[in-house]
Amino acid sequence: MPTPTAAIPHLIAAGFHALSDPLRISVLELLRQQELCVCDLCEALGVSQSKLSFHLKTLKEAGLVHSRQEGRWIYYSLNTPQFRVLEEYLAEFSHNSVISSARSCCD
Repeated sequence: MPTPTAAIPHLIAAGFHALSDPLRISVLELLRQQELCVCDLCEALGVSQSKLSFHLKTLKEAGLVHSRQEGRWIYYSLNTPQFRVLEEYLAEFSHNSVISSARSCCD
């Protein structure tokens, strides 16, 4: 698993972007409990498959979910290592509690 400092910035940005939508948060909450197929997610969330597909694509591109196909159904599950990357990235800010003052740029 890559360390946050070695992680590609656009993947970190994509992860936080994916977490910025309430419907995608709801999807992640459902997947926290178990792997689910698209039809189960649509039913639980009360959304159309086309709307959900857009949000699942965003979550997949951010690396937050995995998908696997079984027959004609696609099942989704959490990709927990990517959540750890985002968590460790944020944790680095709390470890840098002493921030140096800016030096004067006009001297």
